[in-house]
Amino acid sequence: MSTLHRLVFAALLLAPAPITPGLAQSYGQSEAQSAQLDVLFDQLSAATDAQTARIIANDIWQIWIRPDDPVLAARVAEIMSAGGFAGPASQIPLIDALIADYPDYAEGWNLRATAHFLNGAYEQSLADIVETLDREPRHFGALSGRALIYHAQGKRALALEAITQALDIHPFLAERALFPELGPPPIRS
Repeated sequence: MSTLHRLVFAALLLAPAPITPGLAQSYGQSEAQSAQLDVLFDQLSAATDAQTARIIANDIWQIWIRPDDPVLAARVAEIMSAGGFAGPASQIPLIDALIADYPDYAEGWNLRATAHFLNGAYEQSLADIVETLDREPRHFGALSGRALIYHAQGKRALALEAITQALDIHPFLAERALFPELGPPPIRS
């Protein structure tokens, strides 16, 4: 092989690989799901008792974990069922792949935030909570998760701020009990 051929071959080996489009999919909730969430969030913030709030919150969670995209929905179902008792904590590789493929899907980030929380990786969990809230600012689960992390870290003021934000959305969260200064949920009729 001539010197010229060796140089060309070496240049090809050292050249950056061509950029190929990734597998990332744009995700956006359907208009129907968005409208349904808006109604449910209005109902949740106006709930008059814990049982009603729990039912409404469950309906919200069902929309979050069952997106309209059938491929995405199947992958989320796989992650949630594959973990068994360990849940998402054992599914980080699948969750990472989900986020890589659907970076706009808020619940993917929340799943990983939950997994990191369960594994005690609080800073990683907080970073994923930020990503979740960037995509769904009303995510009371992410906000209450943030409050739990700050509480565990002894950052009482930050924990109180996070739980207050969560309670503005879901006034009957069980995590309220960690903050006696907030008192009982509001009485509404």
